[in-house]
Amino acid sequence: MALTVLKGTIVSAPALGRLEVVKGGYLVAEDGVVRGVFSALPERYAGAAVEDFGDALVLQSLADLHLHAPQYPMMAVGMDLPLLDWLNTYAFPTEARYADLDYAREVYRRLARDLVENGTTRVCMFSSLHRQATRILMEELERAGVTGYVGKVNMDRNGAPDLQETTEESMAETLRWLEECRDFRLVKPMVTPRFTPSCTDELMDFLGKLAAERGLPVQSHLSENRAEIAWVAELHPDCGQYWETYAKYGLWNARTLMAHCVWSDERERRAMKDAGVTAVHCADSNQVLCSGVAPVRAMLDEGMKVALGTDVAGGSSLSMFDAAAAAIGASKSRRILDGGETGLLNAAEAWYLATSAGAAFFGAAPGFAPGGALHALVLDDSRLLQPHPLTPEERLERCLYVRQPGAVRAVWSAGRKVFSAELST
Repeated sequence: MALTVLKGTIVSAPALGRLEVVKGGYLVAEDGVVRGVFSALPERYAGAAVEDFGDALVLQSLADLHLHAPQYPMMAVGMDLPLLDWLNTYAFPTEARYADLDYAREVYRRLARDLVENGTTRVCMFSSLHRQATRILMEELERAGVTGYVGKVNMDRNGAPDLQETTEESMAETLRWLEECRDFRLVKPMVTPRFTPSCTDELMDFLGKLAAERGLPVQSHLSENRAEIAWVAELHPDCGQYWETYAKYGLWNARTLMAHCVWSDERERRAMKDAGVTAVHCADSNQVLCSGVAPVRAMLDEGMKVALGTDVAGGSSLSMFDAAAAAIGASKSRRILDGGETGLLNAAEAWYLATSAGAAFFGAAPGFAPGGALHALVLDDSRLLQPHPLTPEERLERCLYVRQPGAVRAVWSAGRKVFSAELST
């Protein structure tokens, strides 16, 4: 039996808005499976090797439920354009480069390493439409120890001359890619129509049936931008709202992720709740691309499932700490816009959305629940000056806002240690 025992100030998020803290506690895992968090090491583990991190924070690692892997090299480029112009000017030309497999390998190896070093161990990720490059992405994520889902993007219309498939190519390449995915252990395939304007009705119908037949999860975009919504209405005059363009093809269920949902009104939100669809809030991207401010507090109050994503490269940071801070900031903007007195996200809620809420999509219980795979990081904030002794809760809140090079000391993913700052220096 392989035993992992971590000692430090252990902080977890077992419920929205609630943190559990054990100072000088022990997080124990057997064969990569969490057995519990203890204030004193149980007698049955006496003599076990302990990785003692002193007063450093031992936290759940992070879950990024929406990012575009091929856009990683173009983070913070073209941030003065609205969504559709940005796609055509920057994103599509960048994604076309992944026909070059050497380039794909170089970028994706760097991306996988950077994810782990930022403490992100679970992902739902868009690749490009290139089958071979998508397989390379999955290889590099698995090699680095990142777990989750990757989608070969499907787009047979409204792309670019060098970034578009025929319907037949899209179907055939998707089926071939799925066969190639069988040997992956940590990273699994996900059906990924880019968004409704990129896919013909024939392709959407194929993808919906494929997802149902093979039990595959689905990811796409929803109600991100007003111009996009108007475009979808023109393409699907039979649908009263954007979400119906997915629902009518069987792409709308409890294993569906929809990124953004900035302009999802009460009816669309109710449809998401009723179907069990998860909204992925990407606050940084929504501001940068002038899309709007998603009504996250309303979503939560209405009982919707909500998680966070960086939306690299619409978002300008790979850090889920930044994503959590941006979500808090967006909630403040939303309250100002709505003229209300409530609606803010606090740090504990944002941390839950960045960790436990995202992990739930993979079937994980919240916090460091016994029986779950160990996904953890150690964050050393000792370099920061303190105006007075801070509580663990205050320290975590501060770490959402202050980037500290080298603060992530170690990371575990699916029970395995995948990063150690000591070994990387």
